[in-house]
Amino acid sequence: MKILYFFLISLPICSAYGQTYNLNNSPYNMENSPYNMDNSPYNMRNSPYNMDNSPYNASSKNGVYDNTGNRIGYEVKAPSGVTNYFDNSGNRIGYTPAKK
Repeated sequence: MKILYFFLISLPICSAYGQTYNLNNSPYNMENSPYNMDNSPYNMRNSPYNMDNSPYNASSKNGVYDNTGNRIGYEVKAPSGVTNYFDNSGNRIGYTPAKK
Protein backbone atom coordinates (compact mmCIF):
# COMPACT_ATOMS: atom_id res chain seq x y z
CA MET A 1 0.00 0.00 0.00
CA LYS A 2 2.90 2.36 0.73
CA ILE A 3 4.18 2.01 -2.83
CA LEU A 4 0.77 2.88 -4.26
CA TYR A 5 0.47 5.85 -1.88
CA PHE A 6 3.88 7.19 -2.98
CA PHE A 7 2.94 6.72 -6.63
CA LEU A 8 -0.32 8.64 -6.23
CA ILE A 9 1.41 11.49 -4.40
CA SER A 10 4.05 11.84 -7.11
CA LEU A 11 1.53 12.20 -9.93
CA PRO A 12 0.43 15.70 -10.98
CA ILE A 13 -3.02 16.59 -9.77
CA CYS A 14 -5.55 16.99 -12.58
CA SER A 15 -8.54 19.26 -12.43
CA ALA A 16 -11.95 18.63 -13.96
CA TYR A 17 -10.90 20.70 -16.97
CA GLY A 18 -7.93 18.49 -17.82
CA GLN A 19 -5.31 20.97 -16.67
CA THR A 20 -2.43 19.76 -14.54
CA TYR A 21 -1.54 21.47 -11.30
CA ASN A 22 2.13 21.42 -10.35
CA LEU A 23 2.41 20.96 -6.59
CA ASN A 24 6.06 22.12 -6.67
CA ASN A 25 4.94 25.74 -7.04
CA SER A 26 2.05 25.51 -4.60
CA PRO A 27 2.01 27.12 -1.15
CA TYR A 28 0.32 23.88 -0.02
CA ASN A 29 3.61 22.06 -0.62
CA MET A 30 5.26 21.94 2.83
CA GLU A 31 8.55 23.02 1.25
CA ASN A 32 6.91 26.35 0.29
CA SER A 33 4.54 26.67 3.24
CA PRO A 34 4.87 29.55 5.71
CA TYR A 35 4.21 26.93 8.43
CA ASN A 36 7.56 25.30 7.63
CA MET A 37 10.06 26.67 10.19
CA ASP A 38 12.61 27.28 7.40
CA ASN A 39 10.16 29.80 5.91
CA SER A 40 8.99 31.38 9.15
CA PRO A 41 9.98 34.88 10.30
CA TYR A 42 10.35 33.31 13.78
CA ASN A 43 13.44 31.49 12.47
CA MET A 44 16.37 33.79 13.37
CA ARG A 45 17.85 33.38 9.88
CA ASN A 46 14.66 34.97 8.45
CA SER A 47 14.04 37.49 11.21
CA PRO A 48 14.28 41.26 10.65
CA TYR A 49 16.24 41.31 13.95
CA ASN A 50 19.02 39.37 12.22
CA MET A 51 21.55 42.05 11.25
CA ASP A 52 21.90 40.55 7.75
CA ASN A 53 18.20 41.31 7.12
CA SER A 54 17.93 44.62 8.93
CA PRO A 55 16.97 47.70 6.89
CA TYR A 56 19.49 49.59 9.07
CA ASN A 57 22.39 47.51 7.76
CA ALA A 58 23.86 49.58 4.92
CA SER A 59 25.93 46.65 3.62
CA SER A 60 23.08 44.14 3.49
CA LYS A 61 23.21 42.10 0.26
CA ASN A 62 19.72 40.58 0.41
CA GLY A 63 17.54 43.68 0.22
CA VAL A 64 14.55 43.85 -2.12
CA TYR A 65 13.85 47.26 -3.68
CA ASP A 66 10.99 48.82 -5.61
CA ASN A 67 11.39 50.62 -8.96
CA THR A 68 12.24 53.93 -7.27
CA GLY A 69 15.04 52.40 -5.16
CA ASN A 70 13.21 52.21 -1.84
CA ARG A 71 13.89 49.09 0.20
CA ILE A 72 10.64 47.18 0.62
CA GLY A 73 12.04 44.03 2.26
CA TYR A 74 14.61 41.29 2.05
CA GLU A 75 15.03 37.77 0.70
CA VAL A 76 16.36 34.67 2.44
CA LYS A 77 17.08 31.31 0.83
CA ALA A 78 15.88 28.33 2.89
CA PRO A 79 17.93 25.11 3.08
CA SER A 80 15.31 23.44 0.88
CA GLY A 81 16.11 25.89 -1.93
CA VAL A 82 12.98 28.03 -1.58
CA THR A 83 13.67 31.77 -1.65
CA ASN A 84 11.43 33.61 0.82
CA TYR A 85 10.60 37.30 0.55
CA PHE A 86 9.82 39.31 3.69
CA ASP A 87 8.82 42.93 4.17
CA ASN A 88 10.96 45.09 6.47
CA SER A 89 8.77 44.10 9.44
CA GLY A 90 9.42 40.38 8.91
CA ASN A 91 6.07 39.44 7.33
CA ARG A 92 6.47 36.83 4.60
CA ILE A 93 5.16 38.41 1.40
CA GLY A 94 6.10 35.77 -1.14
CA TYR A 95 8.41 33.00 -2.24
CA THR A 96 10.10 31.48 -5.25
CA PRO A 97 9.98 27.64 -5.35
CA ALA A 98 13.20 25.66 -5.36
CA LYS A 99 14.68 25.02 -8.79
CA LYS A 100 15.04 21.31 -9.42
